Amino acid sequence: MRIVLDTNVLVSGLLSSSGPPREILRLLETAPIVPCLNESIVVEYRDVLARPRLALPVSAVANLLLLLESVGEHIPTGPYSVSLPDPDDEVFLAVALAAHADFLVTGNLRDFPARLRQGVAVVSPREFIDALHRR
Repeated sequence: MRIVLDTNVLVSGLLSSSGPPREILRLLETAPIVPCLNESIVVEYRDVLARPRLALPVSAVANLLLLLESVGEHIPTGPYSVSLPDPDDEVFLAVALAAHADFLVTGNLRDFPARLRQGVAVVSPREFIDALHRR
């Protein structure tokens, strides 16, 4: 299953020891989930996860980034053909479109208005976990 993970899912998964975002991070190690990303997404992951105000454990961040790089599939994208309320989110939708991802998982559904999704299934972490269990 090919997915794109919004950065907020990674942050939530590292901040909490339970809940859907944490379960998603655990599933990356064991389940047939392929995170789709590109260099822009990796840069955002690194930048956000290193923010001092989050106080995330350096080793946990390093391990997660290493895991994402090793199991993830780098997807080339052309110019973004979509304009979202937050331009920083456009790369996530562009990768999901180019990868023909099964899901784009985000904690901020409102940042991806339904009319702009171009057929991409944008779901919350809970909705993703529920869909995974139904398969």
